[in-house]
Amino acid sequence: MLSLDDLRLMSRLHGGFPLTDRPFADVAAELGCSEDTVIERLHHLLAHGLLTRFGPLFQIERAGGQFVLAAMAVPPERFDAVAVQVNALPEVAHNYRRDHALNMWFVIGAESPDKALAALQRIEAQTGLAVHAFPKEREFFVELRLPLEAIGVDLPQERRDAA
Repeated sequence: MLSLDDLRLMSRLHGGFPLTDRPFADVAAELGCSEDTVIERLHHLLAHGLLTRFGPLFQIERAGGQFVLAAMAVPPERFDAVAVQVNALPEVAHNYRRDHALNMWFVIGAESPDKALAALQRIEAQTGLAVHAFPKEREFFVELRLPLEAIGVDLPQERRDAA
């Protein structure tokens, strides 16, 4: 199960990363633990799929890339299998289930618009389902932060067990 310390760490890292000689030590000092503990917990969260990535966010368009919000209408009995297929692509940043006719929403991040389109086409070919693409036109909620330790986290049982 996720501990309060894990939630505090995830919230802290979501809020920015120190650009110093020892950034993990700086985070540890803020959280009242050791640098080794921060690194160990981060590895654990990544290894067990509780975090899907840890790294910087770039304004990909400035480098010629593209973000695309995409949605699919996935039959409920296929949802988990399709999610595995979609999430296997390195271009997929994150994926959400929604209570809507378009019940799977995900973000594609690619080095170019052509590569984004190719990723979307691969998903359609692999799943046999239509992908509705909504290329990013402008940024919203760039600094949105949700304090995980305050609101709690509702994770699937297999991810809670892995923690």
